[in-house]
Amino acid sequence: MNIIILIIAITCLASFAAPAGSQYFEQFKFNVSAIKYRKEYIRLLSSGFLHADFIHLALNMYVLYMFGPYVMEAFGIIGFLIIYIGSILIGNLFSLLIYKNQGWYSAIGASGGVAGIIFAGVSLSPKLIKIGIIFLPPELSLPGFIFGFLYFGYSVYSMLNPRMNDNIGHAAHLGGAFFGLVYSIAIYPQLAVSNALFLLIMSAPLIYLAYEIFIRKRIG
Repeated sequence: MNIIILIIAITCLASFAAPAGSQYFEQFKFNVSAIKYRKEYIRLLSSGFLHADFIHLALNMYVLYMFGPYVMEAFGIIGFLIIYIGSILIGNLFSLLIYKNQGWYSAIGASGGVAGIIFAGVSLSPKLIKIGIIFLPPELSLPGFIFGFLYFGYSVYSMLNPRMNDNIGHAAHLGGAFFGLVYSIAIYPQLAVSNALFLLIMSAPLIYLAYEIFIRKRIG
């Protein structure tokens, strides 16, 4: 639990020290041109500790605090760190792949890492684990695989049908969630086999996205 509090503290300090629009914010946010042409690879990680505003920060840290202990118990401290940091990096690398021809594209936030933590946990018991929605009563919590299907479905739809003023980094969310899911399956393959149907249902939007990206070349 202490490592979770430490990550939250570091993230809060970084977000307050580099608020949106500040020199450090601009220096360490994810930006395609800076990474691709100036080789500023630190942005792939540092952007995960910056946030647009207090609500953005608070939501990410709340979800991390709620899900973190469950994932920590299942994977240990090292596994937890691999999932969290790895999900931030993979999420940003996926964003770089998708937006490689859009040098202006920028992003910030721990959402990729948080998504990795969520889906590493959900994949362990996608039928039994319940995911609550903020501000809704616990009775309306969803089974993990249904939440995952809706989460992936919305993110994929939003990527394939971009809207003006949509400031959500869907690619980073999907990349981070995918890494957490795959890492969990690799560590607990027997659980993955027993939950194969639910994992397949949950991952259906990801399979469709892969088809759109790699077969139809629709985005990227």
